Amino acid sequence: MIIVAFVSFSLFNFVGDPVNNMVGQEASDERREEIRDKLGINDPIYIQFFNFVGNSVQGNFGISYQLKRPVSVLIAERMPATLELVFVSALLAIISGVILGVYTGINRDTFLSNVILVISLAGVSLPTFIIGIMLIYLFSVILGVLPSFGRGEVTDIGFWSTGFLTMSGLKALILPSVTLSLFQMTYVIRLVRAEMMEILQTDYIKFAKARGIKKKIINYKHALKNGLIPVITITGINIGTLIAFSIITETVFQWPGMGSLFINAVYFVDIPIMSAYMIMVAFIFVMINFIVDITYYFIDPRIRIKEENS
Repeated sequence: MIIVAFVSFSLFNFVGDPVNNMVGQEASDERREEIRDKLGINDPIYIQFFNFVGNSVQGNFGISYQLKRPVSVLIAERMPATLELVFVSALLAIISGVILGVYTGINRDTFLSNVILVISLAGVSLPTFIIGIMLIYLFSVILGVLPSFGRGEVTDIGFWSTGFLTMSGLKALILPSVTLSLFQMTYVIRLVRAEMMEILQTDYIKFAKARGIKKKIINYKHALKNGLIPVITITGINIGTLIAFSIITETVFQWPGMGSLFINAVYFVDIPIMSAYMIMVAFIFVMINFIVDITYYFIDPRIRIKEENS
């Protein structure tokens, strides 16, 4: 986080002059110097960096150059849309990926398993924006059953605005969430399939079969549980990736989330928004990895045994 904070801080010093972005060319030198003093730009670099870190910890990322509003407020307004999109996408990817991965791992020589693997290969090979455009053309243009852009009608619950409680909000969520989940679903399918195929060849599974234990119990209680450990790692990393790279999906579907806010910030060189987005995504990655490490303790008994023995 310190390294990311330093990179974000460097944007203020090496990517343009923030004063030029805040005032017009007709501003006097005295006015420019007054703004520099107010922003602390004339302070030594190390003092500026410590002030930047201190403000970031408090959620103060400055004022947007373009929108003239606090960056923390802008992110808070856009965050519900992005988090709901990522949540639904991750849920689709995990549930569908595990189910299809288990099926292809157990029934690896069937025609349906080969079809699933071919489709999953296409899902990871095609760019996200191509998949999004194809879904829009099929379900919005030809069939006309789903909206092609926007978030639909939302409901405010305190500080949170959600589309889960309205029909138009749920319909608007389908296409972008499916688009965003496809590449992660592909990884989960292939990982679960590989783990299932490997675990089903181990000695303890063969011994369980020899004892006459039912096939369903062997596949879903013993094999699947042990095969989910690497899936948790991939899923944790990919959830952070979904947040970081939802930019493309939000752009294709004009989804009013943080990704579209970041794209506009890059276009207008709105450095406070850019740096805040970098710090926020890095923090999410750190927290997800922390949660994944804790989850290992409850899923993998070997970790608890090592801790008890030590």
